[in-house]
Amino acid sequence: MTATAPRAATSAAPKPAKDQKPRAPKRKALGIDRRPGFLTYGLLIVVFVGGAYPLWWSFVAGSSPSTVLTSTWPPLLPGGQFWTNVSQVLDTVPFWLALGNSIIVASVITLSVVAFSTLAGYAFAKLRFRGRGGLMVFVIATLAVPTQLGIIPLFMAMKQFGWTGTLGAVIIPTLVTAFGVFFMRQYLVDVIPDELIEAARVDGANMIRTFWHVGVPAARPAMAILGLFTFMTAWTDYLWPLLVVPQNPTLQVALSQLQSAKYVDYSIVLAGAVLATIPLLILFVLAGKQLVSGIMAGAVKG
Repeated sequence: MTATAPRAATSAAPKPAKDQKPRAPKRKALGIDRRPGFLTYGLLIVVFVGGAYPLWWSFVAGSSPSTVLTSTWPPLLPGGQFWTNVSQVLDTVPFWLALGNSIIVASVITLSVVAFSTLAGYAFAKLRFRGRGGLMVFVIATLAVPTQLGIIPLFMAMKQFGWTGTLGAVIIPTLVTAFGVFFMRQYLVDVIPDELIEAARVDGANMIRTFWHVGVPAARPAMAILGLFTFMTAWTDYLWPLLVVPQNPTLQVALSQLQSAKYVDYSIVLAGAVLATIPLLILFVLAGKQLVSGIMAGAVKG
């Protein structure tokens, strides 16, 4: 009787499991691949029409006779008297003088605010010095002070210096703004890595070269946005230029003379308003690329 040896129970060794990569979340579930639908386009169209309609209505009213504006159904299409109304604007107010003054004032203020705000914002964001936190709190606190509270003492100071009636009285008080400093500081604090600044210093770059070659390229989108907003604010400023340069007016002060008479022709007033808006539209077209890149950079950073 032959005993058969029990067959060795051979258990197949489990194969090592391959490293499985974690599944990426479904892009469609996150809404990444979703294309905008009719609702999105509809909302965009409503916002666009609501924002562009005041300018369109100004052009329609500025190209129509004043009698049409008082009719029961005001026109929705432009008339044929725009250049006639424009010629009346040019004959009534010193338009070209005011336009040149506004370009000088807005350009100088914009360049100064962008330059000083970028320097100060870079210092508050990336430099370490005593009293940095307290100075930043003081800068932010000045934003809570209404501008109207400083008009009387500022006017007295301009009169004592003998600057009233000159463009310097409009430019000098706004060479730098607390909002610009705060805006640039908040942008640069996360955009520029500290390691990049340390690497530039190791390579032998001093403080100015580090700012110029590291800080300025990173700050360009924010500088474009700040410059655009500053130019718009300086261009549309009315109260302070009215007080200090009434005889050497900026564009907004000059256009206010169109409605200072007993009878106001709103067609002429709105024609002048359209002329004053054209430089801002040109600026938006020229700075649109930097504006969009700045918004996208802020969205990616967030």
